[in-house]
Amino acid sequence: PVSRPLVAETTALGAAYAAGLATGFWTTTDELRQNWNEDKRWHPTWNDDQRHNGYAGWKKAVDRTLGWVDID
Repeated sequence: PVSRPLVAETTALGAAYAAGLATGFWTTTDELRQNWNEDKRWHPTWNDDQRHNGYAGWKKAVDRTLGWVDID
């Protein structure tokens, strides 16, 4: 499953958590976990054939994007 947190600004929140832990505002990551809330969760619904075909299509699309720009 894919889970989306209630707070969308996870990068800023992570920086704040790191600073808070470093300064002793929080003493353990368990305290931080109490602040986390889930907004929404998605569960996979594709069967094996759909998953295989979707992944094959994604790989094909990625392959087509490679090598079209000369960096030199």
